[in-house]
Amino acid sequence: MVQLKEKNVLLKKGLYVAIPLIVSLLFFIVKEFRPVVDIWVFQILTPISQFIGRCCAIIPFAVGEAVIFLAIAFGIFLFLLSIYFGISKKSWQTFIQGIFPILITGLWTIAAVNWMWNITYYATGFTERSGLDVSPYSVEELYAVTEYFAQKAGEYSTYPERTEDGFFAETQEDIFSSGVFVYEHLAQEFPSLAKNDVQAKPLLCSEFQSILGFTGIYCPFTGEANVNIVSPAPFLPATIAHEMAHQRLIASEQEANFIGITASVTSDDVVYQYSGYLLGLTQLSNALYPVDPDGWQRIVEKYFTTELATDWNENWAYWNNLESPVEEVAEAAYDSFLKGNGQELGMQSYGACVDLLVAYFSPYTVN
Repeated sequence: MVQLKEKNVLLKKGLYVAIPLIVSLLFFIVKEFRPVVDIWVFQILTPISQFIGRCCAIIPFAVGEAVIFLAIAFGIFLFLLSIYFGISKKSWQTFIQGIFPILITGLWTIAAVNWMWNITYYATGFTERSGLDVSPYSVEELYAVTEYFAQKAGEYSTYPERTEDGFFAETQEDIFSSGVFVYEHLAQEFPSLAKNDVQAKPLLCSEFQSILGFTGIYCPFTGEANVNIVSPAPFLPATIAHEMAHQRLIASEQEANFIGITASVTSDDVVYQYSGYLLGLTQLSNALYPVDPDGWQRIVEKYFTTELATDWNENWAYWNNLESPVEEVAEAAYDSFLKGNGQELGMQSYGACVDLLVAYFSPYTVN
């Protein structure tokens, strides 16, 4: 009887391990069949994620962040407890039994991430669904769109509230509350972006996010758009719009960046408009400067107002001062994650939205 019970225990533990592994294996099989992926992502996962997001919106803090923190803390506690009992009883079996729940939780977390987020990388992308014509562009076209963004950024730079020293002074409360309306116009042009939006949430660990080099994160388990609130404030509105693009299960960083920028500049809120033009300008300048540094200098001299220059320099100084091996490791890890999910450009995807910006905004360029 004792042996039979031991066999049953081993069988149960084997199933606990096997089931999440099988679920993850199914992900790797299904991801190769786009029609099936599209059904899962757009017809099943999207309404589920948005419903969860609306439920979590009732809670004033970032639920996903709290859950992750508690899970890590409990996991460390359980691990240390397992070491203690393993040593005190001089039994490896006791130690393994103690950490077994951590293993199972980890396997189910991986399976859940695969089916609630990673699968979206393999669905039909926004660019294809929207019919945007993205084709190779010339340096002249890039210059024209960059000039347009610089002109608009300079024009709108005087609208936000500022301190006596000229620094951006719009309140975070106003920025967060206005975010729920930022997609109204863009969703009319691209109905696939229509959604009943809820407010994004600030991250309590914003300082840690800055150290890692990130400005926001979407939590697929809670459907929440979470943002770093200690990084330069002029970029906060556009960052919120970016994370809200992920709430629409836009996984591609280049598409989320384009959508966040475009939603911001087409909104009725001048603070969001300025932030969108500012973020877009940083992306465009990174592409223009290496191929036409003189052209970029002409743009700066012509369109950079005192306010725009202040925000630009503040952003550069902030991130430059935070450069560290920790940031490099974090970016390398995320780069590998993106490439592992079919995003060939990895971290460069953030800047690759330039293709989309040039395609969409060329008709608006300065004559």
